[in-house]
Amino acid sequence: MRGIFARCALGALLLAAAWADHHHHHHGTEHSHEGENPCHKLSSPNADFGFSLYKSLNANAAAGKNIFYSPLGISTALSMLSTGASGETHSQLFSSLGYSAHNQAQVNEAYEHLFDMLGHSQQNQQLDVGNGVALRSGFNPLEKFLKDIKHYYSGEIFNVDFTKPAEAAAEINTFIARKTQDKIKDQVKDLDPAMAMVLINYVYFRGQWEKPFNGNLTHKADFHVDETTDVQVDMMKKMGRYDFYQDNDNHTTVILLPYKGNTSMMIVLPDEGKMTEVEGYINKDYIRHWHDSLFRTSVHLFLPKFSITADASLDSTLKEMGITDAFSDNADFSGISDEVKLKVSKVSHQAVLSVDETGTEAAAATTLEIMPMSMPETMKLNRPFLVFILEHSTRSILFMGKINNPTAM
Repeated sequence: MRGIFARCALGALLLAAAWADHHHHHHGTEHSHEGENPCHKLSSPNADFGFSLYKSLNANAAAGKNIFYSPLGISTALSMLSTGASGETHSQLFSSLGYSAHNQAQVNEAYEHLFDMLGHSQQNQQLDVGNGVALRSGFNPLEKFLKDIKHYYSGEIFNVDFTKPAEAAAEINTFIARKTQDKIKDQVKDLDPAMAMVLINYVYFRGQWEKPFNGNLTHKADFHVDETTDVQVDMMKKMGRYDFYQDNDNHTTVILLPYKGNTSMMIVLPDEGKMTEVEGYINKDYIRHWHDSLFRTSVHLFLPKFSITADASLDSTLKEMGITDAFSDNADFSGISDEVKLKVSKVSHQAVLSVDETGTEAAAATTLEIMPMSMPETMKLNRPFLVFILEHSTRSILFMGKINNPTAM
């Protein structure tokens, strides 16, 4: 029997969707944590990993393409994978994730806390971060691996028959669609009949703006994708008091748009012609610097409505970042199975971002603000900008990317 499965493949799948929308209300309980939380030790390495990913994805992206992904989702899936990795395979995963100062048990515990906190930070927002493992029928991983995935990563484990790839894909897609309220569909295609397991991670965020936009003010406007390309967008408009910062030294303007709950969208707009320069230097220290430099002021904000989907096959990106053994015949996943030789066959990621006017239906009361008489700042997002969705209680970058063209699907 062992011979049949001797060359089994392992897939990791990462899914993410972020919506600023108003159709769902989700109320949770407040949770306060005293002192340093174990999940905060992930915050700094996960942010570094997110920016390394950005540099690699950006270097390989076609000109004018949107980049959008969930650093938290990708780190989570790779951490689940490292739970079952040993030797050099494990070292490469940990070193690329920036976890070398920690052991697997500490990382597992930090993720357990992270999911616990995210599960409790649900005031007026919906944030679902979860994991799944689709197992080949007849393939039995080590009990410890399955226990760890369930316990630390709240992973749901189910069986599929990879020898019928179309049916297996449909089952995995149904699992994902159910978890992300049908926002991510048909992500899984072309499964390899030799697969033993697919690791699934999804991040689904639906937030309501703390300060919704008035839809009556939304108007058609030009968005300058590059020197030669203009596209028409639905431009939302709002006059309000926002946390804002103009960083002249670094050629950027930054604004923080809060969602209800513990989450905000930080938008970084490089000065005209400065995107490449900003992309060259940007890292987590700049995000912190901007976050600390923000001040509340009147802003005349113009932000396009858009909905984009970004797909990425992460195999080459992760290899570039030093995760090579996992994909090769040298892979050591003896923590998943001591009978079957496993390697990762592919890692795919899909992220969706939708931005529109709405917060809550009863939003009128929140739109009245006392405006000082000073001249308001104007921030017009009519050219490519960077976007970060930050979750404050866990200090996580849920999503990040570059909106080059809001009209590209």
